[in-house]
Amino acid sequence: AFLGRKHDAAEAITALEHARATFPRVSFDLIYARPGQAEAAWRAELRQALSLAADHLSLYQLTIEPGTQFATLFGRGVFTLPEGDEAARLYTATAEEAARFGLLPYEISNYAQPGAESRHNLAYWRYGDYLGIGAGAHQRLTQPDGTLLAARRHRAPEEWLARVQRDGHAVVEEEALSPRDRAREALLMGLRLHEGVDPARIARRSGLPFESCVDMAALAHLEAENLLAWRPNGHLAATPDGLLRLDALLPLLVN
Repeated sequence: AFLGRKHDAAEAITALEHARATFPRVSFDLIYARPGQAEAAWRAELRQALSLAADHLSLYQLTIEPGTQFATLFGRGVFTLPEGDEAARLYTATAEEAARFGLLPYEISNYAQPGAESRHNLAYWRYGDYLGIGAGAHQRLTQPDGTLLAARRHRAPEEWLARVQRDGHAVVEEEALSPRDRAREALLMGLRLHEGVDPARIARRSGLPFESCVDMAALAHLEAENLLAWRPNGHLAATPDGLLRLDALLPLLVN
């Protein structure tokens, strides 16, 4: 109820049971680091969820988005969220509990049994092309001339539908991304993955040498601090400590 959801836990569990009986692949999302949520309570909640899960879960820490009612209430001090070490402990507990059920982290907030990673999600994080269709949907599509077009649909479902019926689409923004924008997005998305990013792929996707896309001095410093590391396969990846601080690292790394 605090998160504005109209269903209760029993309804969610019933829906999940129906989904598992119908589809071969099922995932669901949970939000944690809620106000007043202790580590022991989250572990108990997560164990129940993992006992119901099949092979994939998305587990997101609650964040406050600007311009929302949450942001207003948070700014007034109506509630507080776990921060710093407390939030880090919840993140660590999440990975520990998921591992007990055979689900390993392959992205900051996503856990799966080996081989059950979400192909849909990986298309975003590996910075492939994807089509946006519904209200508020974003897309990245490579054109025949190699241009990468970014587009966004109208967010309000009623207006989205009206525009589709009138114009055949509801695109409200469209732009060709520059080579540097493409490199920046590929890095920002790819470093969320435990597999990291392939510098050669970023170079191909952007048309720029990898060394021109990142601050190499910052990269060396982050390596020395054991926040970023090179994988044996040549991918650049965040370490476990780096994943905890990724939002702070990325502005330093990306030119």
